Amino acid sequence: MSYYLNIREEELKNKIAQDYFNIYDNTKIIGDVDFCVAMHQSERELFEQESLLWAEAKKGISDIYKSFVQLILTIGKARTFDKYLPPALLGAFDAEKTAFIPYNDIHDIFYLNDFNWNVTPSNHETKEFKILYRKVKDSIDKNASLFYYNRDDKELKNFIKENFIAGRSRITKTQIDKNNFIVIYNKWLQSVKPFIAVNWDIAKKNGIIDGDFYLADLLSRENETLREKLFVLLKKDHYELDRKLNEYGLFSSSSTAFTDNQKAHNQFWNKYERPPKEEYWDYIIKRRDLLVPQDVRERKGSFFTPQKWVELSQKYLADTFGKDWQEEYYIWDCAAGTGNLLAGLTNKYNIWASTLDKQDVEVMKSRIKNGANLLESHVFRFDFLNDDFSELPETLQKIINDTEKRKNLIIYINPPYAEASNKKTLNERKKGNRGVEQSMINKKYAQFLGQGNAELFAQFFTRVYFEISGSILASFSTMKIISGPHFIDFRNFFRAKNEKSFVVPANTFDNVKGSFPIGFMIWNTNKKNKIDKIKADIYNKKGTFTGVKKYFSYINNNYINEWIKPFRADKNDTRIIGKFPFKGNDFQNRNMIQIVHHKMDYNIKAGQFLINKKNLIRTSVYFAVRKVIPATWLNDRDQFLYPKNKWEKDIEFQNNCLTYTLFNNNIQLKYGINYWIPFTEQEINAKDKFESNFMTKFIAGKIKDKNNNELYKNEKNIRKTPLFFSPEAKIVFDAGRKLWKYYHSQANCNVNASLYDIRTHFQGQNSKGRMNNKSNDEKYMKLITGLRESLKNLSKKIEPKIYEYEFLKQ
Repeated sequence: MSYYLNIREEELKNKIAQDYFNIYDNTKIIGDVDFCVAMHQSERELFEQESLLWAEAKKGISDIYKSFVQLILTIGKARTFDKYLPPALLGAFDAEKTAFIPYNDIHDIFYLNDFNWNVTPSNHETKEFKILYRKVKDSIDKNASLFYYNRDDKELKNFIKENFIAGRSRITKTQIDKNNFIVIYNKWLQSVKPFIAVNWDIAKKNGIIDGDFYLADLLSRENETLREKLFVLLKKDHYELDRKLNEYGLFSSSSTAFTDNQKAHNQFWNKYERPPKEEYWDYIIKRRDLLVPQDVRERKGSFFTPQKWVELSQKYLADTFGKDWQEEYYIWDCAAGTGNLLAGLTNKYNIWASTLDKQDVEVMKSRIKNGANLLESHVFRFDFLNDDFSELPETLQKIINDTEKRKNLIIYINPPYAEASNKKTLNERKKGNRGVEQSMINKKYAQFLGQGNAELFAQFFTRVYFEISGSILASFSTMKIISGPHFIDFRNFFRAKNEKSFVVPANTFDNVKGSFPIGFMIWNTNKKNKIDKIKADIYNKKGTFTGVKKYFSYINNNYINEWIKPFRADKNDTRIIGKFPFKGNDFQNRNMIQIVHHKMDYNIKAGQFLINKKNLIRTSVYFAVRKVIPATWLNDRDQFLYPKNKWEKDIEFQNNCLTYTLFNNNIQLKYGINYWIPFTEQEINAKDKFESNFMTKFIAGKIKDKNNNELYKNEKNIRKTPLFFSPEAKIVFDAGRKLWKYYHSQANCNVNASLYDIRTHFQGQNSKGRMNNKSNDEKYMKLITGLRESLKNLSKKIEPKIYEYEFLKQ
């Protein structure tokens, strides 16, 4: 609300009244007080109208303390409290903020002995003003509720709604629950964190996060943290952390205070009720992962597994190992975080939980005090990728060291998924997530992992496989481990039987972006099966079973880009008609595959396939195969393969693919000649001759013509027969012809326009240069919809052939 900044004081008062107090009476005059808010009152009421707020107003940006002092001097000088009933709140506001303080917190000031009230309140240089400033400053720091209009608009309105009530003497603060504690944390980061005496960069490197300080604040009463097991505790005016028993048997700890005498801290928490209801404590502590910075979460695995997937994974374990599996098997979550994956398990004597962060250990132990079904002696700090197993609890070591007991040990985890940012990171040890490629396990098993060493979860799997051989690995992970080309080396050594699996959408996990599957897979490493394919049950985001999907390892397959690469035109060829980038062989790269003008630059780090008349059919097959099937979260990691040769004899399939490509490319005329017009001038009533008739001549089998330009000269063995199209393809051509005709009827059309140019003409572009989704031209929308529907129908014709010719496995 920057419009508050450059206005006069009277206008400011009017706007504040309108924007925040419009349901109240703001017209009442209380002596020399600037601003009054009162309940509306009818003329017939006998009792004095009740004031809710007396406030000082200042234009521009002001010192809120001085405004309060001036207000107090104004009230004290006129003894306004003797003439009118005092309000529940005093306030001060300017162009950027407003603050409130309970009248009861400062009313004693009006009864000071030997104080001279007969000074001008607006004179901030008087001795009396300065005395009063010193007396009330501490009270304001501790008790004032401060709101900034831009940042706290919603909270301010809620504060007014809850507290501006007739007869209310106590401030009602915003309640904190499991739904808003993260929102309030984000506000705490702005308001409180900057005033805690911590070098956050150094603290972060040592595993100390701001979220632990927030938890200490949140779960406190009268500035004393109520949960002693938390890593950070608030102790009135300072924090204590890293408490431990030293060599002398005494408890020691580190401590830090505030840089502003706790002013910002007090003002912030004056707006919120602490602690939340006790029923929310365990949930909030368990969700500490949400208070961990994103990069740390990725590296350390501080990602919360949604409860419905926890329950489903435990059902799959029970289905696999029997209803008494918790009595017969041991369970170790070696990437436990705050332990939420273990919620619901009943036999705490068979459960161990370890995590990289000692803060998370403290959180789990705190949860044990609140009823979590774990043993304190089974909860410990352990760096699974770097620490030696000799550091494990003796009870767990005995299981790991016993060949037979190990067969009944389930490593039950949702491991961290951090990865090196790119191939260069792997080679040069630069940037990316430090520690991903540098763990002890990665160095020890680098020869086996290959490019799979870029991902932490693969390193977890590798240590389990080699060092806890024969155990059960029950883990959440992406499906790269089955289908990803970078995991070929991993699949070559990892031999285990997949007992049971399911997949769910990745975006059902907190802060996981993207549309891809996350699987829960149960691997029996005692059974050395080669990974060829697995079947996984499918669950949608609501947790509903929707079917079964196969995931293939592709160990003995070559990929589609290996098939197409040898046929790309030479960059020195003067007869290039377009190009496309080829990057990746899976569905997640589908949107990058776009046919564009060969003179267009695109900001994609990928191979470049140049198109000419010799490779046009093969190009169209490649393009259609990669595009006709929509990418979904379920097929995101499916790989396109080097096909069988049978497609070469299927002319109808080839021509269907060409048709699909002609009406799906992104050729733009502004980069040069458009060789992709699929109609003759006569078919669409063009106003002039095209620069190029290449495509219609190609379709007609008349590519070699003495009148053609340099693009067609000196060619031998060129097909001279026309292409024949399926009924579905003809419908696409008919729909396209109607669209082109309509465009060429426009007064300002360009005769050489491409499909992309036609769409831009009707749909226009937004301020960022992107094409709008729709047009106001109803006839155009009808025509383009008809073309799209005909292409969908053609896609259905092409799709079965993709599987038949083994471009994809089914």
